[in-house]
Amino acid sequence: MLAPVRQVLNQKRIVLASGSPRRQELMKNLGINVEICPSRFEEDFKPEDFPSFCAYVEETALHKVLEVSDRLHDPVPDVIIGADTVVTMDGVVYGKPKNKERAFQILTKLMNRKHRVYTGVVIKIADKFIRFTETTDVYFGQATPEQIQAYVDTGEPLDKAGGYGIQGVGGTFIERLEGDYFTVVGLPLYRICRELYCLFR
Repeated sequence: MLAPVRQVLNQKRIVLASGSPRRQELMKNLGINVEICPSRFEEDFKPEDFPSFCAYVEETALHKVLEVSDRLHDPVPDVIIGADTVVTMDGVVYGKPKNKERAFQILTKLMNRKHRVYTGVVIKIADKFIRFTETTDVYFGQATPEQIQAYVDTGEPLDKAGGYGIQGVGGTFIERLEGDYFTVVGLPLYRICRELYCLFR
């Protein structure tokens, strides 16, 4: 999708405000030059303080972008992209589990149920901010406690929202999706590419 504007984009300083290896890999796969600068924003907002999960993830993504923008100069980035992803079910946000016990609890609750993943994105260009959220419904199949524990023991769940990585072993729990796969990974590529194309065509 970005091929017609790739030459223009590669003349810009484009920064991804994320330390996520998954997001970094996705951006590099677009074939454009992307600089990585993980945000130092503490991500201490509370979901209950916002009118919706969309507002929550977009505001978190915005502050990641603003923190990186305040640090980077000479030259000032032309584009800064930030994102935040949460897993929700029954009105509850399931973040990154702090230990294996919590990971096991979260995964047990998600099994044989549908949950929704929200990824909020903010793209900063000069003084302009583009904000949007994409959602995907994820349906987990059945799994035994032994299967869940074996997955937890791999260590993969501990740095993943909802305690699983769709692009890793955790993807084997997923029966089907309704929405964009990349939203669950943490960066909705189609929408990002569409916005960048419209900005630089």
